[in-house]
Amino acid sequence: MSGAKGIQELLGQDDFIHRHIGPDQEQIRAMLAELGIGSLAELVAKVTPGSILKGDTLDLAPPMAEQQALEALRAIASENRLNTSLIGMGYHPTLTPKVILRNVLENPGWYTAYTPYQPEIAQGRLEGLLNFQQMICDLTGMEMANASMLDEGTAAAEAMAMARRQQRKNTSNLFFVHQDCHPQTLAVVRTRAEHYGFDILVGGAGELANHRVFGGLLQYPGSTGDIADIAAAIHQLHSMDALAVIAADLLSLVLLKAPGALGADIVIGSNQRFGVPMGFGGPHAGFFAFRDDYKRSAPGRIIGVSVDSRGKTALRMAMQTREQHIRREKANSNICTSQVLLALISAFYAIYHGPKGLEKIARRVHVLTNNLGAGLQAAGYALRHDSWFDTLSVDTGPRTAELYGLALAAGINLRTVDDATLGISLNETSTPELVNQLLAIFGGEPVDCDAAAASGIPAAYRRDTDFLSHPVFNTHHSETEMLRYLKQLEARDIALNHSMIPLGSCTMKLNATAEMIPITWPEFANLHPFAPADQARGYHQLFAELQAMLAACTGYDAISLQPNAGSQGEYAGLVAIKKYHQSRGDGHRDICLIPSSAHGTNPASAQMVGMQVVVVKCDSDGNIDAGDLRAKAEQHRERLAALMITYPSTHGVFEEGVVDICKLIHDCGGQVYMDGANLNALVGIAEPGKFGSDVSHLNLHKTFCIPHGGGGPGVGPIGVKAHLAPFLPGHPVTQVPGTDPANGTISAAGWGSASILPISWMYIKMMGAEGLQRATQVAILSANYLAKKLDPHYPVLYTGRSGLVAHECIIDLRQLKEESGISEEDIAKRLMDFGFHAPTMSFPVAGTLMIEPTESESQEELERFLVAMITIRQEIQQVIDGTWPGDNNPLVNAPHTQDDVLVETWDRPYSRETAARPAPWLRHHKVWPAVNRVDNVYGDRNLVCSCPPLSEYL
Repeated sequence: MSGAKGIQELLGQDDFIHRHIGPDQEQIRAMLAELGIGSLAELVAKVTPGSILKGDTLDLAPPMAEQQALEALRAIASENRLNTSLIGMGYHPTLTPKVILRNVLENPGWYTAYTPYQPEIAQGRLEGLLNFQQMICDLTGMEMANASMLDEGTAAAEAMAMARRQQRKNTSNLFFVHQDCHPQTLAVVRTRAEHYGFDILVGGAGELANHRVFGGLLQYPGSTGDIADIAAAIHQLHSMDALAVIAADLLSLVLLKAPGALGADIVIGSNQRFGVPMGFGGPHAGFFAFRDDYKRSAPGRIIGVSVDSRGKTALRMAMQTREQHIRREKANSNICTSQVLLALISAFYAIYHGPKGLEKIARRVHVLTNNLGAGLQAAGYALRHDSWFDTLSVDTGPRTAELYGLALAAGINLRTVDDATLGISLNETSTPELVNQLLAIFGGEPVDCDAAAASGIPAAYRRDTDFLSHPVFNTHHSETEMLRYLKQLEARDIALNHSMIPLGSCTMKLNATAEMIPITWPEFANLHPFAPADQARGYHQLFAELQAMLAACTGYDAISLQPNAGSQGEYAGLVAIKKYHQSRGDGHRDICLIPSSAHGTNPASAQMVGMQVVVVKCDSDGNIDAGDLRAKAEQHRERLAALMITYPSTHGVFEEGVVDICKLIHDCGGQVYMDGANLNALVGIAEPGKFGSDVSHLNLHKTFCIPHGGGGPGVGPIGVKAHLAPFLPGHPVTQVPGTDPANGTISAAGWGSASILPISWMYIKMMGAEGLQRATQVAILSANYLAKKLDPHYPVLYTGRSGLVAHECIIDLRQLKEESGISEEDIAKRLMDFGFHAPTMSFPVAGTLMIEPTESESQEELERFLVAMITIRQEIQQVIDGTWPGDNNPLVNAPHTQDDVLVETWDRPYSRETAARPAPWLRHHKVWPAVNRVDNVYGDRNLVCSCPPLSEYL
């Protein structure tokens, strides 16, 4: 060993690659031998069409070792400057309790879990989300709440759409937005309204008397601090059969009258200041509460209370479980990922502090604000409003720039409301010393913050009702109690820290610790999204480097990091296509072709931008039916806007004709949108931006290692070719380089969920070109290995050239079901007894399971999964043979809980051992399902979406 390469190997520069990729070289050789293939390169050549195969390596720097990458990122983070942030506008410094920081945000038991579609092994997360819904209902005074939205801006946009859906008598197309709403919220609402065909009226409440609207959005308190008489505005809206949407500050609702008590119909907002770091804009949970009458129209997920097969209380996702997959272009919303991890943190924050603790925090913030207001008035300054909770707008006249500069020099960020007004928003971290420091900057005298100053909350708007009275919010206030409660919930779930999660199309791969560490560094976690640009130099360097790396990985020319979920990336990409057509005088192009196998968010997103969906058939091999596509593209040639495809296809194969498909669409004047859900099969071996796609969303929470978080956070940036780059989303508050705010705004913050982007930066830096290519190759190898080993027991439904699959495979259970009566759901539940989460069930084909092992799982883990699946097949055969009755066997009774095996009398035709320990490894480690099979029908017929008494959990 000599030279630079030898030194690099001695330094372990590529060690991370071998830690990320599960199978070692010996296992890779063994798996290739099973397939009869000599090398990974040969495998890829057999699987991937030659027309798209990449001939060179990715243009990326050599891989870094973990510590080297962390040091490089630390240097970038140090370029961020942390001033005291008093900007407000919906973002506030907060204190994340350390017991929650360490045991939830930094704990893979919470951040690597999947969306709770399989409730029996997700009862911990579901209970946390039910607590979240209860918290939101209590504080807002509304009857129901969903289990979070993406952020406050998108929640407001969804509320506007819901208000329009609920109308019967009101035919207006005009939506009112109060002028004191946060500007970023207004921008997101304007964008959504433009493509829905709604008009927006912005003004004071007095404008309502002169217009007929279908709904109105009011900020409470206002963005500039005012606690306006919103009750009168709500009454005015109701008088014209319009719905009142209130954007509320969650901490203020501890002291302010609940919006529900004021007549609100929908209440939205952000949970950020309940213990979730600002993170330069996200991720944060948006909340969405509403009247019970509107529950069938609500977007997102709702957690409900049901019972299991033993009659025990059990939780599940109730309505809208996968609404867009069922209703597709008729879906209410394209929301697929919510912000589960962040919603849970905010709920745990409320549990830890309890109602008394929250009241103490809110009163402290308000008292400090009262004293600051009194001190400023004593110094001769007028306040724009005579009411407030935590935000003051100060009339600073010609001294505005001077005073802003003095505060900046003292390390304090204020808000410039306009040329003559400065805004000051206090928060949980504010102190009496800060108040007096501000007064000194303004030339005032110090005040005694222990002395009572006049409250800024009008008497009519003071809260007079209790909240958070459920025992769960009044029990866990010591760290010991909270720690144990969190651990109890975590123990009821299966996440990646237990076993592989073989979900097709969801790519549940390793989220390495080294990737996760930086997200809680203060330089990334505690920066306000609207801080001056020179205080965020580190973030801007991170963005530029990540954008360049993502462009190198995909072949696109420009990247937008703003969309904060894959669904929002779809929306942003289609908006860019629409605006591109309009710029060329082709605004009439409104037909979107979508294969029948597409993810349900695709048609939902298309209808949200005003496109008409035309479905294209798939053939018996799972490919797009070329003849049907050609016929429909020609039929709609003059109006064709786009084709949305997933590549590799949702059926788990590389379609040979993808280049010709793209050319056909371009020849007809359309654009090609490629869903990036399956990018894990492309990085390093093919570039969608080079083989014909014009735009893709890039699921960073799949291919690029941002964890799933139990159903969110997600991140869905888009990559575009150069001709679409001028139409990427902008932002009204913070300048996003190379964008025009007139293009519209997709997320509330300029760079979406900025604080988790370091995860993908770390992943790409540590993998380099070699590692990323190897990850793709091994993902394809592992999928084909499983397909080959499973096929004798469960036929693989679709294969491509050479009888191989891409990075996932679909096994067909329909014949087995016909012969045995055992369903795909029975198999999914039985897998829980083996300690596995089920693969994707009945998508894209009913009666199937879609399996994706990813590159991170070792051969040993793949073999464990194979043992489980083959054992289950043998059990099915015993049902077919009559050894076990069809209504009493380990599959239909699955999952088996401790309640099952501890019964005194065992009367089933199989043993307790078969029930609970059907595989050898379960003698050493067993994750018990928390409940038996959940009764979905009961849950829907007896819809309860708030916390039952604690006794029901026992």
